[in-house]
Amino acid sequence: MSQTDAQLVLAVPSKGRLQENATAFFGRAGLKFVKASGERGYRGTIAGVPGAEVAFLSASEIVSQLASGAAHLGITGEDLVREQLSDADAAVEMLTPLGFGHANVVVAVPQAWIDVRSMADLEDVASTMRARHGRKLRVATKYVNLTRRFFAEHGLADYRIVESLGATEGAPAAGTAEIVVDITTTGATLAANALKVLDDGVMLASEANLVASVRAPWSETAKAAVRTILSRIAAEEEARTIREVRAKLDLDASGLAALAAEAGARLPFGAAAAGAPATLHCLEKTVFALVERLERAGADDITVSAPAYVFRRSNRLLERLTSRI
Repeated sequence: MSQTDAQLVLAVPSKGRLQENATAFFGRAGLKFVKASGERGYRGTIAGVPGAEVAFLSASEIVSQLASGAAHLGITGEDLVREQLSDADAAVEMLTPLGFGHANVVVAVPQAWIDVRSMADLEDVASTMRARHGRKLRVATKYVNLTRRFFAEHGLADYRIVESLGATEGAPAAGTAEIVVDITTTGATLAANALKVLDDGVMLASEANLVASVRAPWSETAKAAVRTILSRIAAEEEARTIREVRAKLDLDASGLAALAAEAGARLPFGAAAAGAPATLHCLEKTVFALVERLERAGADDITVSAPAYVFRRSNRLLERLTSRI
């Protein structure tokens, strides 16, 4: 297949909770993954979306495929993108966070270091260690590039990275490092290993993102597929945040428009015809305030529902992507 009609490749985690969450996220948007050869297959399609292929890969493979342009879209953690790609902002576009895979990359030190609470304190520790013991502060981590960038931002240079291949949080107890840079969701594992996170030691608050490759071959086939995918995702995301309110209301067009403006609501279908119920859209958090405003205006038979999808002509996800490719 030539570059001019190359299919869109969506890279999805191949196993575990990330795959389950990714499948559920796309499913809510009406995008069902169909594996080519049963549950153990590593290639698939998206039902009803021609010109799109799904590649089931490890999280780290997804980043490299996006960087090289072998995949057009991918689901992976921001921590991996920032760690593996020194030119992340040039190579990819982070389209939208997906609401799962939350974890923080943090600097953690022994709880016994009572006076060490910040990165500035850590600089003092490093200087003292060099003066008293003639060696650098050792930092155990899998996040080498993130650590170097973060430490440089805080002016900390007198340290040595010990690359961790196993359980990073166990390095201080094992005597292979004094502190760690690791990923954590609750902090419980760090605490169980007598470690604490520095007050300003959160390097990155990460979660799974839908990421687009700027370097992929964006053929007309791939662009058509991504329009379908991003249209459905944006419609489902929009629907999740709003409520549709319908009411019998004796107001003329200008009165209804004024009421909607005061309540921060939209009239998606314009003013209702005489005798027809008015339809308004508002944010979920403002729905009861809108209902009370309608009641004061004499509304009756007010109903509130949650739409499954809200498709708009303007699609911020697609606009963000097309500005880069």
